[in-house]
Amino acid sequence: MARFLLGANYWPRSSAMSVWSRFDLGEIDEDFARMAGLGLDVVRFFLLWEAFQPQPDAVDASALERFVSVLDRAHAHKLRAMPTLFCGHMSGVNWLPAWTLDRSSHSQRFRTISGGVVSRYGIGDFYRGDLLEAQRFFARTIGACAREHAAILAWDLGNEFSNLRVPRSPAEAAHWSGALTHDLFESSNIGATGGLHGEDLGEDRHIRPSSIAESWPYATMHGYPAYSPFARSADDPEVVPFLYELTGSFSRKRVLFSEFGTPVCPPGARLVAGKPCLDDEEGGAYARAVLPRLQARGALGAFWWCWTDYDPALASAPPFDEAPHELRFGMLRADGSERPVARAFAEFARERRPLADAPPPIADEAEYYAGLPASLPQVYAKYRERHTF
Repeated sequence: MARFLLGANYWPRSSAMSVWSRFDLGEIDEDFARMAGLGLDVVRFFLLWEAFQPQPDAVDASALERFVSVLDRAHAHKLRAMPTLFCGHMSGVNWLPAWTLDRSSHSQRFRTISGGVVSRYGIGDFYRGDLLEAQRFFARTIGACAREHAAILAWDLGNEFSNLRVPRSPAEAAHWSGALTHDLFESSNIGATGGLHGEDLGEDRHIRPSSIAESWPYATMHGYPAYSPFARSADDPEVVPFLYELTGSFSRKRVLFSEFGTPVCPPGARLVAGKPCLDDEEGGAYARAVLPRLQARGALGAFWWCWTDYDPALASAPPFDEAPHELRFGMLRADGSERPVARAFAEFARERRPLADAPPPIADEAEYYAGLPASLPQVYAKYRERHTF
């Protein structure tokens, strides 16, 4: 990675999380062509867990074929790919194979959907035991299927996986990460990272970047002012750079910011589903403020959430039935027209900015987690004092 990478997170507009059962490679190919046309480097996409691993000891052969065809189309358009495994948590829902569910534990904050229906149960302890062994089997299988595929930038172990279940200890989370990263590298000769998110820094979820990222070539982080209680506004341009620098300080790794974005307000509104939102022009201005900050402060790259708004016909289906704001995060509108954020990324891509040096640490991990929740706003206040862009 000689220069700052730009990317988008991807589900197709017509099918969203049903992509693997309503597979349309033509739509995917058209989207990848448009991404490349904007100058994007990377597409991060998601393997819905139950579509790929219907049983703990079985991987669906047709899903693997579809997966490889997606990689091939990315490569044809000179895009790198970040396939996200064990998905898992997505857009306010935990999408899980039935065999992963713990019948002694009800779902908590997020709905569980399994086999197309809502389940009352949450996931079992997937950081160890039989569920970890099933994940390792899948990692070895899919790694061998895509061994040294030229499109893959890195594997992603999960999307905000602490929203599925919090590990019992940092050591347990680190063992889970290390085991899967090892299996993926042994089978594919490609490294892995993992989708950490702002709540992993805002709460003690028994995840420590220093240990969970030890086997990764670089860490990844997700963050949004709209979901950050310490943010000054829905377009606070320092939230994402701050979360990036905090992750780098603790992991002692370079950091790729693999998700940032904003829900787009309906006309005349300032909230959508109770969440702060930005209008089209404000969203473009927000991207233009965050991208140069991340690049100048040494991030490896930044990926927008997400590529496109979804078809309004999906509004009554999960997750949108309870989270309508998730319909409108795209670089593109549902009709395919570009939002100002797409132009912001295209303009930034044309500059082909190099990687900058990583900054010195801004906080000590042990002191920070011991001081939560007060340490987060305190460290953020000091961070803002140091940065006037």
